[in-house]
Amino acid sequence: MAKKEYIIPIFIPFLGCPHDCAFCNQVKITNFKDKLDKDKLIEEIEKNLSYFPGEKADELAFFGGSFTGLDEDVMIAYLDVAKSYKDKGIIDRIRLSTRPDYINNSILDILKEKSVDVIELGIQSLDQKVLDYNERGHKIEDSYKASELIKEYGFSLGHQIMPGLFMDEYEKSIKTAIDSANMNPNMVRIYPTLVIKDTKLEALYNLGVYKPLDLEKAVELSAELYMIYRAKDIDVIRIGLQTTENINEGVDVVAGPFHPAIRQLTESLVYRKYLEELIERENIDRDFTVHTDNRSISIISGNKKSNKKYFYQKYGINLSFEADKSDFISLEDRKIKLNLDGFIYSYVKETYGGDLILD
Repeated sequence: MAKKEYIIPIFIPFLGCPHDCAFCNQVKITNFKDKLDKDKLIEEIEKNLSYFPGEKADELAFFGGSFTGLDEDVMIAYLDVAKSYKDKGIIDRIRLSTRPDYINNSILDILKEKSVDVIELGIQSLDQKVLDYNERGHKIEDSYKASELIKEYGFSLGHQIMPGLFMDEYEKSIKTAIDSANMNPNMVRIYPTLVIKDTKLEALYNLGVYKPLDLEKAVELSAELYMIYRAKDIDVIRIGLQTTENINEGVDVVAGPFHPAIRQLTESLVYRKYLEELIERENIDRDFTVHTDNRSISIISGNKKSNKKYFYQKYGINLSFEADKSDFISLEDRKIKLNLDGFIYSYVKETYGGDLILD
């Protein structure tokens, strides 16, 4: 099981952000609306550290807005505070997120000097018409140029994509993921688009002009995107916005595929595809036991045991589970090793291999 990470989140909604994108309301998304001066920043860091073992953190992360769009003096002041904690060994990494068109050599020189480790780009889509309809205010070329520069400077690169934006389509979202994966980011976040209160997207939704993905379609699409990145060994670090006091159905989420466990739903669907392929390839027609770790048992079983029900209803097969250090299924007469990564690679190569650059 992966080691628990202790992260200090610092939210800077709208600060540095030159555009009011159709889908965005950072105050609602981050649940934070105050400007942050140096003293407040230190206070916020110290408050978070007090909750962590040994009062140390793995990462300090600047979220919201466009960090590199801040006035340079403000950006440097924030980074000086973060770097002071890193220099003392209190935090290990500094992370920030920004827009693709707010990256250049002079900015990256500053970020390198201030010991930044990870830069995430909100690329959202790599279809120009989708960007334009959602008033992003930059070109897809900016995402390519910024990604290349960030990697040249030796930073870890993250991408954030938003399937289901206004005027997006299934094929466009798939192409965005393929083109993003071909840039070889170190990590990615997949945010199926939600309609948030007090956004232009809400107005379009209320007019009946925009229809968000429903949960089932969002999970199906997210599973494809997840596999595309996994086939390239790119870490998918989040699927779906984190649930907060505001980001919840019936609060500030007006419509769209909101679910607090959308990542589990996505991974469960991937496992369903894998086990179905295995059943058909190996001509399995009887009950079997899945041996794996406890977290994977929960995922394979599915939300409310949806996968168990699926395989019984479709194949008449009962799945049972046993916690184990090894991954395999056992039948009466044989064992079959589980290899999810191998399935994902083969599936993606067969489905998207003509466009996706695989090693």
